[in-house]
Parts: sequence; C-alpha cells; structure tokens
Amino acid sequence: MYRLFTLFLIMIGSTAYGSDSGAPVKLGVIGLTHTHVHWIFESERRENFEIVGIVESNRDLARRYSNQHGFDMALVYESMDEMLAAVEPEGVTAFGSIYEHLAVVETMAPRGIHVMVEKPLAVSLAHARAMKALAEEHGIHLLTNYETNWYPSVHKARDVLLDGAIGPIRKVIVRDGHMGPVRLGINQEFLDWLLDPELNGAGALFDFGCYGVNLMTWLMNGEKPTSVTAITQQLQPENHPHVDDEATIVLTYPKAQAVIQASWNWPIGRKDMEVYGLNGAVFADDRHQLRIRMAEGYDGFEEESLRLSERPAPWHDPFAMFSAVIRGTVELAPNDLSSLANNMVVMEVLEAARQSAATKSTVTWSESN
Repeated sequence: MYRLFTLFLIMIGSTAYGSDSGAPVKLGVIGLTHTHVHWIFESERRENFEIVGIVESNRDLARRYSNQHGFDMALVYESMDEMLAAVEPEGVTAFGSIYEHLAVVETMAPRGIHVMVEKPLAVSLAHARAMKALAEEHGIHLLTNYETNWYPSVHKARDVLLDGAIGPIRKVIVRDGHMGPVRLGINQEFLDWLLDPELNGAGALFDFGCYGVNLMTWLMNGEKPTSVTAITQQLQPENHPHVDDEATIVLTYPKAQAVIQASWNWPIGRKDMEVYGLNGAVFADDRHQLRIRMAEGYDGFEEESLRLSERPAPWHDPFAMFSAVIRGTVELAPNDLSSLANNMVVMEVLEAARQSAATKSTVTWSESN
C-alpha cells in the first residue's frame, strides 16, 4: 500500500495564514446577477472581511438578496464610480456577466484595487490579455474563482500524483455540469447573460469546460497542450437556442492527454476528476470523497477510499484566501488554481476550443495564438 502524502504546503506553495490578520479586509461586490454571489454573503459571516459596497443597477434583484442575506440596501450603488466615490474597498469581487470582467478591471486597476472574478477569467482571449496588461501595469492581484479550487479531493489527488505513487501522469478525465440552467430553474437575471454567447463566451463549453482546463493546467504545472480538439452540440435547443449545451475538449501533451466533458445535460450535477498514472489511478468523486487504486495484474487493483476534511484556513474559502492575498499573509504559487498565469493558459485553451468546435478541426498550439 502506498504511503499517504499529507503535506499541504507542497501543493499550495504558500506562506502560512496568520491567525491575527488585523482589521477586516474591505471588499466590494460588483454585480449580483451571477448566482455564485450568494457564496460571498454566507462567507462574510465567518471570515475576516467586510462588504463595504455593492454595485447593482437592478434594485429589485438587490432587494431580493437584501431580504435573503440581511445586508442594508444603503450598501447598494448604481455604478462602480458611485460606489468608489462613497467607499474605499481594498478589493472587489465580480459577479456580473463574464463580458463585464474587463470593465471591472479597467475601473479598479488604476486605483490599485485588487480583483477576483468568477470563472472563467474572461469572455475572450483578447479581453483576458487586456485585463492581464492592466493588472501588471498597476500592480494588482487578478484572481479567478472556481468552486473546485476549494475541494480537498482535488488537492489530495495532486498530492498523490506528486508523491509518485501512481507513476507519471498519462490521462486525466474531468466531468463538470448539471441538467442545464433552464431545467434547474435559475433566475432570469442570470439566464439573461448565461445563454448569450456575447456575454458568456459560449454555453457549456466555457461555463463548465473551464474547470477541466484549469485543473489540467495545474496538474501539468502550467504546461500548455500541444493540441486542442473540441466538439460541441446543442441537445436542448428549446432551452439554449443560441449556445452549445454539450462540449467535449481533448487536450494532448507530449506524454499525457486530458478529456474534459462539460455538459448542461447531466441528469445529476457533478464535478469530478480521474487522474491516471502508469501504476494506478486517483478518483476525486466529489468535494470530500477520494479513491486511490493501485494496479495489480491486468485488471486487478487494490483500492483505498478516503473521506477528507475541509482544507485549513484560508484555503477552504475563496474570499478568505483573497483577503489573505490582499493582506500579504499568503503568497500564491505561480501556477495556483486561482492565479493569473494559470488562467491565461485556460483562456488560450478555451479560445482554441471555441475555434476547433467552429471549424470542426484540431487546433495545434501554434495555431491558437
């Protein structure tokens, strides 16, 4: 049986999170139409940050969320400029359309205000490059938040890979998605842009394909694939008339391959990953469940199943981590899941995947840039 590998510092490459981080970090919330925004209001009750302003022009939506989460409507402003005239956030989180991410960085970066956006980083590679240039020019942190960044299972899977127990990486399969936003009953304010290719970049290809590309880039330590092949379909045209809802992305590397299955057609929502090496495999079945199989003969194996606890602070929560990065008590590893470097590769791959699907051809890396 292989030796369990438990050193979190190797996988995150960071300094420790101090227990005394001083006054709460002041954060602004830009937009309420992305329903992931509920996460930050719940986190504020537990973590060391304070929401000092919210930008949302839809007063009815803001009032609904005010009633749900208990924030004061006095915190809600019509525009970023109006908020910035009234309060001084140290960082902001973007919860509008993906298209709006660029405008957030254009407004905040010159003021030295750090930015965290919801996945993916941008609606296009051109937007991503403009955001990167602004972040670097003005010295701000520009991070991207994915739900799976905080899964103990995916971090343990990488630990096992780094420990060498299953051998060199050969194939990774990542599956993400659900039954589709319309069938799930997502609110209209979210649907208005989620189903618009101009505002979201694509359908399931971007919405869920980004997860797998992010994870594979991390597992490959930032290495870019040599080719990108993507197939998209529209299986629910009555619900998603303008975007794809089924996507498969195949990434090749000199000695590895990734298959990313992004779907708005899974009957049961899922976010899982399989990592195969020469000697065994690791299955991150959900946030906490991990299985490790070591090969025995042709089709035999020995399996160990682990139920993992939450990761230590601030690596259990995106806004705790963002606050720690702003305070300087945490320094992200260069290829961290939330890092700009990782997510620029993600955007290059997604751009190539969109091109591949449109042209029904494989895009080699040189052709995608």
